[in-house]
Amino acid sequence: MKPNDVILHSVTKVAVVIILTFSIYLFYGGHHNPGGGFIGGLSVASGLVLLYLAFDIETVRNNIPVDFKIVAAVGVLIAVLTGVSSLFIGKPFLNQAFGYFDLPIFGKTELATAVLFDVGVALAVIGTAVTIILSISEDG
Repeated sequence: MKPNDVILHSVTKVAVVIILTFSIYLFYGGHHNPGGGFIGGLSVASGLVLLYLAFDIETVRNNIPVDFKIVAAVGVLIAVLTGVSSLFIGKPFLNQAFGYFDLPIFGKTELATAVLFDVGVALAVIGTAVTIILSISEDG
């Protein structure tokens, strides 16, 4: 007999949307307030782990066909290349540049290279955390 997890699945879908939305807020708020790539990545990973817990692993893998080891590697690569790129213009490692730009929808907006570094950190954290959780779940 298959268990009836309608309530669990319904609540999980809503909770994951809320968690991922909050993750985006944490990520973008990290430039001027506490947050950023690390905590944003951890909260995305927690939303993904919630999906893995509520649904079976194969269902989530079929709907999100991502190899999280590659996500982690790409994240580390982005973070390192962001730091190294400042060396090419004679600045110290991980030096950031920023400026204000007039974007069509957003108006005057500050854009900084630190966001690229945060993207790398977030991807590295997401990939590492989900890979660890999945490898622990497969050992049973």
